[in-house]
Amino acid sequence: MKRWKDRAAVAMPRAAIVGHDLFMVWLCWIGLHQFRLSMQPFAEPVPWWSVEFALILAAQGLVLWRVGLYRGVWRFASMPDLVNILKASLFGLFAIVLALFLYNRLDQVPRTVLVLYPVVLTALLGMPRLLYRSWKDYSLSRTDHTAVRVLILGAGQAGEALLRDLRRAGAYQVVGFLDDAAKLHGSHLQGVPVLGRVKDVARIAPETAARLLIIAMPSLDAAAMRHVVAACEETGLPFRTVPRLDDLLEGRSLPGELKEVAIEDLLGRQPVTPDWKSIRGWLGGRSVLVTGGGGSIGSELCRQCARHGARQIAVVEMDELALSTIEAQMRRDFPQIQCVPVLGDCGDPAVIRHALALSSPEAVFHAAAYKQVPVLEGQMREAVRNNVLATETVASETQAAGVATFVLISTDKAVDPVNVLGATKRLAEMVCQVKSDPQSTRFVTVRFGNVLDSAGSVVPLFREQIRSGGPVTVTDPEVTRYFMTIPESCQLILQAAAIGSRHAIYTLDMGEPVSIRLLAEQMIRLAGKHPERDVAIVYTGLRPGEKLHETLFHAEERYRPTAHPKILQAEAREIVTAQVLDATAALREAIATYDLDTMAGVLRETVPEFLPQQDPGEQAAATVVSFPARHARRT
Repeated sequence: MKRWKDRAAVAMPRAAIVGHDLFMVWLCWIGLHQFRLSMQPFAEPVPWWSVEFALILAAQGLVLWRVGLYRGVWRFASMPDLVNILKASLFGLFAIVLALFLYNRLDQVPRTVLVLYPVVLTALLGMPRLLYRSWKDYSLSRTDHTAVRVLILGAGQAGEALLRDLRRAGAYQVVGFLDDAAKLHGSHLQGVPVLGRVKDVARIAPETAARLLIIAMPSLDAAAMRHVVAACEETGLPFRTVPRLDDLLEGRSLPGELKEVAIEDLLGRQPVTPDWKSIRGWLGGRSVLVTGGGGSIGSELCRQCARHGARQIAVVEMDELALSTIEAQMRRDFPQIQCVPVLGDCGDPAVIRHALALSSPEAVFHAAAYKQVPVLEGQMREAVRNNVLATETVASETQAAGVATFVLISTDKAVDPVNVLGATKRLAEMVCQVKSDPQSTRFVTVRFGNVLDSAGSVVPLFREQIRSGGPVTVTDPEVTRYFMTIPESCQLILQAAAIGSRHAIYTLDMGEPVSIRLLAEQMIRLAGKHPERDVAIVYTGLRPGEKLHETLFHAEERYRPTAHPKILQAEAREIVTAQVLDATAALREAIATYDLDTMAGVLRETVPEFLPQQDPGEQAAATVVSFPARHARRT
């Protein structure tokens, strides 16, 4: 009974709309006849009803139904609906001509009526719909006197779309637009005035009694966005922004959603757009395995693989909470993907063999690693065990299982390393280079810089310090770093894997480095505070193992462009295979006895560019370990 009532409630308004449209068809036809015959003084009047009218209504009504006019809603009528109405009018004219030709050979049908019919009918059907929508929008904007008064920065397409969304929501009242285009000043957009330039927001906002500012300029570059944010901060009002197109397409934001200005919006480099066609062509239908799949990079990599065509994803993770979290997310967001969770240390050969047997992957992404520079300076054993020896274990088992592709996720700190993290990741790259064989697994290394909001990175640290009232600790006022977002770093990994070269090292053209001091100041401002006045910035000095400036490229690695304009491929440096093999064997022995001196010596000799700023062990500087040169060959 309830279902019948619901259907009846929907059918009644639709029946009324059909009746309205058929009445307009009748009115159009008889009106055009009367107009034409009014030019002939002695013409006979047109009858109000006849068989001819029945045929016209039947033909036009059927066309209106078939073009889908009644699947739309008057409340949201727009330009596409007008185009649909015009199409229905033209097709309806053909149907009417055919029906009347078969009925009476178009007897006494003026040609003027046939010519004007589609245009007049389009106006008669379209105008009521647009007037109804305008009335509803106006009513919603006036019904709630408690609505938040909003000033929109940007009077382009994004601003106009935002105005429609806010009117439909009913909780906001748009009082004006600001835009730097001089030709728009003094004009109106859907009845809302363009009041001035963006930089005048501090003066105009109080005049309009605005309570919220919304930045509707998603195509702004970082420098321009910083200027807009600075202008908004002068008002003391809260401000939001509309999401970028990439965020909408990737599902990180919803259409019409307002979000706070994120720190990545203010950095000095536009995100790199990947070639999704090549990524999906390579990844589609594959089974993949991700080590460290519960971490910030690994979990996003799992989501990206699921989003772009993988059929099965195996996750190896030693943290049980992180494993259960990513498994739950995958099953909730991607129920069509088979998720294979494996709890264990990827440095354990049995764990990797078990995971490979369970999932039979065609690609392995090795994201598991320790990456905190100051921590690893005092924890060399775990850095070597996890970053070097676990990489060798995963690479060996992957190769033995006949997996097509192995991707090592490395770091820009592996270029001319001055810390344990960089040295161990560089040695991990060398291990993969040694194992590269044209007849077996393809080894790919991907380097990128600091990742915004990854676990333990500077952004969440600054955010917590700001939340606590400061101070924000910056190591040095001149220190700079290269940054990218977590999704962007994972897209780079997939893009590099899809390019298809055998053993290669890929890095992203990351533009200009970002000043950490500037990053701290911008984050303080985004929190609604002022640097130094509300939150102090304290300079603590570089920590052990830290550089003032990072390096993306090594002098001996010749770089060339790839199919993607922002990804560069480096030519791997020559290494002595036997030296690398002997180094890993010596490191395994040193790991078993916790011999830090030997580990430090192995790293220095095998990675000759490793120049530590501070010795990791008390006696490391005096320790040099030599290796036999048997079976030496250059790779």
